[in-house]
Order: sequence, then structure tokens, then C-alpha cells
Amino acid sequence: MLQVGLSLPRSPGAAAAAFPMAGPAAGEDAGTGREVLGSSPVTIVVTSEADTWDIDSSPCRGCGQFVDWEQMPEPRGPAQIPRDVLGRPPKELKRLAREGCWAGSHAGRARLYPRLIQRVSCRLVTPDALVYRDVAGRLFGEPSVSSHPLPEFLEGCPVPTYCLSPHGVTALKKILICVGALFPDITHSPLLPALAALLLHYSEDEAQCFESLSRLIASNAPHAAYIDQSFLAHQASCMTFGDLASKHCPAAHKLIAAAADNVLEVYSEWLSWLFPGLPFGYAVRVLDVFLLEGQKVLYRIALALLKQFRLSAAPAAPQGCDIKAELQAFVRNIAEHVSVDKLLERAFGIRLFSRKEIWLLHMANRKALVERGITVVQKRPTFHLAVDMQKFSSSTVTAQEMRLVWSWIPERFSLFPPLLLFSTSEDGCSLQRFYTCCEGYEPTVLLIKTTEGEVCGAFLSSDWSERKKSGATSGFFGTGECFVFTVRPEAERYEWVLIQKPELAKAVPRSRQRSPSPAPESLLGSSRDSRSSSPNHLAVPSPQRRGRLSPFLAVRHFLLPSKTASMFMSGSRDGIVIGEGG
Repeated sequence: MLQVGLSLPRSPGAAAAAFPMAGPAAGEDAGTGREVLGSSPVTIVVTSEADTWDIDSSPCRGCGQFVDWEQMPEPRGPAQIPRDVLGRPPKELKRLAREGCWAGSHAGRARLYPRLIQRVSCRLVTPDALVYRDVAGRLFGEPSVSSHPLPEFLEGCPVPTYCLSPHGVTALKKILICVGALFPDITHSPLLPALAALLLHYSEDEAQCFESLSRLIASNAPHAAYIDQSFLAHQASCMTFGDLASKHCPAAHKLIAAAADNVLEVYSEWLSWLFPGLPFGYAVRVLDVFLLEGQKVLYRIALALLKQFRLSAAPAAPQGCDIKAELQAFVRNIAEHVSVDKLLERAFGIRLFSRKEIWLLHMANRKALVERGITVVQKRPTFHLAVDMQKFSSSTVTAQEMRLVWSWIPERFSLFPPLLLFSTSEDGCSLQRFYTCCEGYEPTVLLIKTTEGEVCGAFLSSDWSERKKSGATSGFFGTGECFVFTVRPEAERYEWVLIQKPELAKAVPRSRQRSPSPAPESLLGSSRDSRSSSPNHLAVPSPQRRGRLSPFLAVRHFLLPSKTASMFMSGSRDGIVIGEGG
């Protein structure tokens, strides 16, 4: 007698069904992706999701069938998962995930992950488990018959397997092949295989893992992308991380800039520090929070790793050392330096930009890459993105010093080689000549060498022609992305503000502004009139100019009047002023 078990389709707000069964998965041949009829009855237990249920002790049979349990780390202790965890507000859920509420239970994760991912807003037409079974059945047919290569978008991307068994590795490859078939627009995605592998540890079958991954790929939540799906998007994320690292990890950034010829190339590997760099126990804790908070979490963790690397590294890395290899080795052995709880605590202690601000910065960097010729369908750049400073020559700074200065400026501007506009050795010391040579270009970098051999300077976001709009008065202009710096005797940068509306920014030189690098608290000036540096001498913008003020400032972060919140540069016949106060 043939007995058939039917499963009920589940929706986020409907019912949860537990399927006690024997073998890998009910109704599916684990190795082929084809549906088959079971040889034993399947009991269906339907429980209303509105009821209180203990997520840690609820059965989740079938989950873990892809895992090599000898490699799987033991839970650190019994999980304290609230019975009403899914009914908690989003902020409370984030707090529980950050604290590792379900870190002590493999079954808890297996029950929670699909439900959390079902809450991700995604496109209306998103392939689900039924689509996977159909496509996998047609693609793979009988076991050991098909030989499909991995999708082209995985070229050059690591495919970590973590604690998966050989059966799990086969399932992972099938899922990735189906992703390639059903999402043909994906051209480059280093994060995707690691997410698929981690989710597969806690999935009851291949179809459930595919559906979870599919929803993350198709997410349309505002400012909260989960997975970059092109080289353009991925490289923009790398540049965004470079901007954040330059701001939040100045000591580590200085170390990297001194040791590496190409800082952007080092930061381009930031995602691999997490996946597959981190050990499984750390990676899955990152996944716990990632499913609730999106890509911003990955920036946080990578920044915390960079800070910890600086604490654990030698005071100064010798030039020419393989800083990329040292970073990868450090991450692999992270357990020797810091616990996962302490790492997450430090990551969430970083006062990072808002999700929207990071997204806007990402878009600004993306525009700059498009200007350099990177396209959405491009898999790899056909040229080096970074500027080669070895050919740079100046009597003010060395090539090594200029490389450090260039690493400080916003990533999307550092893609372009420096163009000399004015030099006192060639153009004389006339201030009017300085204005004439620099007008029409933004941003610019100003370098000053004193008679004592000290070198300082500033990154200037706005065109010096803006000064003319104040008439005869010494008006202030510029944006919060301005900053001042010293090169000798000590290299130091003094920055300030956050971004607010980078969608208003221009992406490239000549008429470009920028995103979140900031401005100074100190004053750098060559002014003959001390009044120009007085706080009481600031010009108030007229209503006509107000719409042009600082597209990157977040005035809410500072005790500043909005009318004077973007005054960082001033130029007159008597001198120039950069910065304000102190």
C-alpha cells in the first residue's frame, strides 16, 4: 500500500508545521533535488503561530542533515530564547541577536532563520522552494548524471564549506547553480556562496535554503541591501569601507598606508576577512545579526577587526610587508586575540553613520566608478583603479607621503591622479594667481611647506570661485568633508562631519563633491587680517544659497546653527582661511 505525506505551504503569518520523519528529508531525494513519494506516513502537526511556543525545544527534524557533526562546534551553553521571541519589537530582536540569545542552540537557529528571512521585504516575484524543486529536478535529473559548472559570477570568489559534509557540499553546489539559472543578472557576488553555506547548516532541505537565499538576493528594503550582485556594487562597497576605515580606524589606516603600495587593494578584501576568514563560530554569530540588520553589520564587524588588528600588530609594519596576508592570518586566528562576544561588543560600540547615509555614500562611490568605466555587467576591472604614486614628484612631499595623503581623501576622488594647478616655485606667491589657477576645479588638495621644513595642508571640497558670491565681504563656504592635516613632523588628519545627502553630490573631479570624510576643528590659514578668523566674522548665507549648502552635512549631530553649518573655507584679497574655531 502506497502512503503519501502532504506538506502545507507556510506563510509568515499563517501556521508552523513540524514534520517528524526518518531519513534526510520528507518527500525529497536528498541528493537529486527531485520530489519522490515517501515510503512511510508523514504526521502533520499544525500549531498556530499566535500561540506561545518554545523555539529552543520545538522539533526541527531534518535540519542538520548536511552537517558534519564532528566538525560542528558545540553550543557554548543552553540557549535562553524567550518563548515569544518572534513577537518582540524589531529593536528588541536586534538586541537579543547581538547578545547571542540563540547562540547556544543549533535547533533555535534552524527554527528562527527561516522566519526572520520571511520578514525581509523582497520583490513580488521571487523564486521560492517550489521553483527550486522544479528547476533542480530538470537540471540535475538522476544522481551522478549531471556535471554542471558553478555559475560564472563565482569566478574568483571563495566558496567556503565550513562544517558541511560531502553531501552538504554537493547540495551547496546545486543551490548555487540554481541561483545562477534563476538570477541571470548576478555578475559578481563574493558574499553569496558563504551565506548559502551558512544557511544550509540550519536548513531542513535544499529548497528551504534556496528560498532563504533567494529572498536575501531579491530584497528591496530601502537602504538595506543584503548582497552585492555586480562587480560595480562590490567595488563601491569596498570603497565605502575604505572611507569608513579611514574615519573610524585612523591608526590602522595609517599602518596600512605605510606598508601597502595600494590601500584600496587591501580594503578590497574586507569582505573576505569575514567570509570565509572568520571561524565558523564567529561567522554564524555575524549571520545572526546580519539577517536582522543587513550589510551595515558587516561594515561594523570589519571595522572592529581592523581596530583589533592594529592593537595586536607591531607598532609600525615595515614597508613592503604583505599586509593583506597578515590581515587574513590575523582573522583566521581571531580566537587568540578576542572572543566573539567582545568583538561584537566593540563593533556595535562604533558610532557609525546611519543606514541611509552609508547607502548614499555607496551610491556616490558607485557613480565615481561608472565615471572610470566600470559597468554593471563587468566582472573584473580591465585596469588598475588606484593611482600609482611612484611617478609622483614634488619638492613639498615625497611619493610615500603623498600616498598617505591620497589615502585620506574620499575614496571616489582618490581614483583620479593628482593634477598640479598651482606651485609657488612656478607661479609665484601671488594670492590672486592662486585663485586664478584653482578656480573651476573641485575638490583640491592644498600642500604647504614652511621654512622650517614642516608640511601641512587641507582637502578642500568646494571651488574657490564660490568666494565671489559673497561680494566684497569675506564669506565662508565649503562642506563638512573638508579636513586639514599635517605631514611633517607627524602625519595626522583632523576631520569632522558626517554625510547627509550625498545624492546631491557630484561624483568626479572638476565639478565634484564628496561623501563622508570630514572637516577640521583647527584653523589653517595665511591671513593678514585676524578678523577673518573670528567666530563673529562669519557671513550668514543668503536664502538663495541655502539650497546649495553642504550636501554631506548632518547638522543634527552638532550644536551648530543650520545657517552656518557649512562654513569651512574663506578666501579674500587678504588671505585664505580653512577651518573654524580653536
